[in-house]
This record gives sequence, structure tokens and C-alpha cells, in this order.
Amino acid sequence: MLKTHRDNHTWLVSQPDHGGVAGYLAAHWGNDQFAAPGHFADAHDPEQLCAETVLAIAEHDNGWWEWEAIPELGGLDDLPLDLAEVLKNQQEGMDRWQRGIPRFSEEHPYVSLLISFHAYWLYAARSKPDPDPAFLHPLFWKRAPEKLVGGSIDEARKFVADLEAQQADFSARLRGNPVTASWVDPENLKPNVRLLQLLDGLSLSLCSPHIPPLSGEAKGLGEHPFDLLEVPRGSWLDRVTIEVRPAGARRIALKPYPFDVDPLRVVVPVRIIDSATRRSGAFHRWWHSQQAQWIQFELCAV
Repeated sequence: MLKTHRDNHTWLVSQPDHGGVAGYLAAHWGNDQFAAPGHFADAHDPEQLCAETVLAIAEHDNGWWEWEAIPELGGLDDLPLDLAEVLKNQQEGMDRWQRGIPRFSEEHPYVSLLISFHAYWLYAARSKPDPDPAFLHPLFWKRAPEKLVGGSIDEARKFVADLEAQQADFSARLRGNPVTASWVDPENLKPNVRLLQLLDGLSLSLCSPHIPPLSGEAKGLGEHPFDLLEVPRGSWLDRVTIEVRPAGARRIALKPYPFDVDPLRVVVPVRIIDSATRRSGAFHRWWHSQQAQWIQFELCAV
């Protein structure tokens, strides 16, 4: 659950809805400057590879499904626990990944492989002695990993080792199929892993204030500037920085611009709760009684 406090109200976005926004962005990624998912290198059936990558990005947080169906209440304000709060509980986080990673593996092992790498780099950032900076998640650009992903370092290392074993299994299955063998080549896999991280970050910036600003305090939905780093453009060896800047009321400019439509209209489903309701102790009934409000943004070229 993602929370943004605004005056006497709190804006709530569920993890599945946040994932859906990321998947929407992935489906529109690519133009004459930027390769679309699945088209970063030679691959068999690149359109199917693109579809698998978009599905993985849309469902990268599917391990939250069960939690979001009946959100826990936390803190003095009787609201669902915030993403940053929940990340600090390492074991619960690992349990969610262990539910979510294999969920699609029978029919879509590539989807599970990409999701596993999303989890991997969140924990490897604090448990590996020399994590690859090209895979540093946007959440960590202004905050040290140990401040967001807490818990025992030994448990984090064990979890990373478990993920590596799962990745070896998924990769072996994909390599054993002539249709999907090229999908796990580094020149295809790495840019798709990175794209998942980046679009998770961009979606978070629209759904909550979790991506920190360049300076000052975090603001609300889509209201602060930041950069997307290590963005694959034409290939994994061709990476650039994209500047993301507010450009008016819920209008956000990106330079260079990576999407296939300009402007790209993005809607975020938000439930807005006031201070009186959140003190009433009837949150679950309130949550299921509400229809989301659709908050619209426009992403555009400079």
C-alpha cells in the first residue's frame, strides 16, 4: 500500500494498481530513439519476448496480492502499513517474494525470472560486497539500502542465494526451448531487468512520494524532479540518463522521451480517506465501499 498525505486526507494506491501503472508504461515504451522491450538485441520472436516482459513489469509486485486483499492496519493513524514500513520487515518481504516469484512460472518462466531479478537486486544492494551499480534501484538513489530493506544481513545473503538457485532453474528451462533460448542471453536479459526497475520507480513517483527529489523534502504524486539512471536505449551497451521534471499541473516532462505516444496519458486509481474516517476503526469496510478516483497525469517530451 502506497500512502501520500495531503492536508487532512491520505491518498492510497494499492501495490497491484501501482504494478498496473508500471505495466502500462512498459507497453508504451519504445520509439525511434528507444528500443521496445524484447528488441534490445537479436531474439527469437521478439514480440512474444516483449509481451512476457510487459507482463512481468505489470505483475512484479504480485506477491502483495494476498496482503492487499485485506490490508493490515498500522500506526496511530489507523491506515494500512506504508511500503517503506513494510520493507523493514525482512521476513515478511521475503515471504511475499517467495509467493510471487513462482506464481507464473509454469506457463511463463521468463516472467518469473524477471521478477526474481527485481527481488534479487533489492537485497543484493545491501548483501553483496560489490553490487553492479547499473542495477541500483531508484529507491536507493538517495537512501542507503539498509535504511529501506532492514533485517539480518545473513538472512539477506541466504535469500539472495536462494534467488540465484531459482534463476538458474528458470534459465535452464528457457535455454532448453529453442524459442526462448536467446531470451536469457545477457544482451536481452539485462535491459529487460533494468527496465523493470526503472518503470517500477517511475510508477512509484506517480503513485506515491517514494522516489526522493533532487533536493528538499519529498512531495506528492508526480510533483518532484528526479533522474532515471542507466536507462537502456538501443541496447544494453547504449545507456542514457532521462531527466524527469514537473511541467505543470500533473504534467511531467521527460528528456529524452522514451514512449511511443506524446503526450502519454496515465491514470492512477487512488482512494482518498479523510482524517475522521481513518480514526473510526472501520477501514476495511470503508476500503471496499469506495470506488477509486482516477488521477490523470500526462507524460510528455520537453
